[in-house]
Amino acid sequence: MIEFELIHEDTRTKARAGILRTPHGDIETPVFMPVGTKATVKAMTPDELTAIGAQIILGNTYHLYLRPGHDLIREAGGLHAFMGWEKPILTDSGGFQVFSLSDMRKITDEGVEFRSVVDGSTHFFTPEKVIEIEEAIGADIIMVLDECTAYPVERPDAERAVVRTYEWAKRCKDALTTDQALFGIVQGATYENLRKRSAELTVELDFPGYAIGGLSVGEPHSLMFEILDYTVPILPREKPRYVMGLGNPTSLIESIALGVDMFDCVLPTRVARNGMALTSEGKLNMRNARFARDYSPLDPAHDCYVCEKYSRAYIRHLVQAGEILGARLLTWHNLAYLIDTMADAREAIIEDRFAQFRDTYLSEHEKEFGIV
Repeated sequence: MIEFELIHEDTRTKARAGILRTPHGDIETPVFMPVGTKATVKAMTPDELTAIGAQIILGNTYHLYLRPGHDLIREAGGLHAFMGWEKPILTDSGGFQVFSLSDMRKITDEGVEFRSVVDGSTHFFTPEKVIEIEEAIGADIIMVLDECTAYPVERPDAERAVVRTYEWAKRCKDALTTDQALFGIVQGATYENLRKRSAELTVELDFPGYAIGGLSVGEPHSLMFEILDYTVPILPREKPRYVMGLGNPTSLIESIALGVDMFDCVLPTRVARNGMALTSEGKLNMRNARFARDYSPLDPAHDCYVCEKYSRAYIRHLVQAGEILGARLLTWHNLAYLIDTMADAREAIIEDRFAQFRDTYLSEHEKEFGIV
């Protein structure tokens, strides 16, 4: 089980700093969680993740179920032992992956039938089956099975997803046999009354933490923040709040100001494999010819291993040459940049200057990163 302690709440915004205590260590919030979809954060070893300050990583229930299989992971002693990661782990329920495979699945009140992306075989996820898989994987924090809707979505479909997610959450809670921390998930698409109703229903089930799902799926950023603004206050003050799938730097800062504690996203690792760096100057496409003879650090304002050791010219060369090291170094830097940004935000909250920190960060970075 977990415990959440609020350390400080900003006086001018809703930002909070806390400590989330888990069986595999304490997590200082707000926190960005690198995504390790298939029992690995792409291009990074556990020791490297520790070196950049990663406190918790994610595993993906859907993909781990398909390969190598949850029974094998159980035999290996759980995901921590299997992948050599000693710190906390969170696993999602696979709901988002099923949502993204709209042409390969069928959703009913009982569960979700889907075809494997590995071999095309047919499988069926019920709330009970998902809990069985997540218990075998053995993460510290696990998620209920939910129905994530697309954007835009008609109100009747969004309402049906709210009811279904609530009913599935009850079944997940009833099926749980371990002391893993099971988080509920709020849905409701872009409809204020549905979001509020979903939050109220989920809170009634008294989970140790709460996630807000169905965001960053194509809706305008202004609408996303509006949804957070009226949804987050319904969630209990004394429990952690998690927005799923959010990783753009400016969006993280804006969401922290609205009272969110936890985030995850594949963005920093995915764009790294495409030659993109997240820096204090915004997004840099390292394939750009202007970096060919730029011997300055990747980000002169950042002090990670990559920025201290390698030049923009060298990293561009690696990217242009298709060398694996290029993707590794950009992944290292991008994750370190987001983790360090979260640490800076936490320090600003504790020192009661987050409002100024937020305004400065957004004014300096919104043009470069946007808020998406």
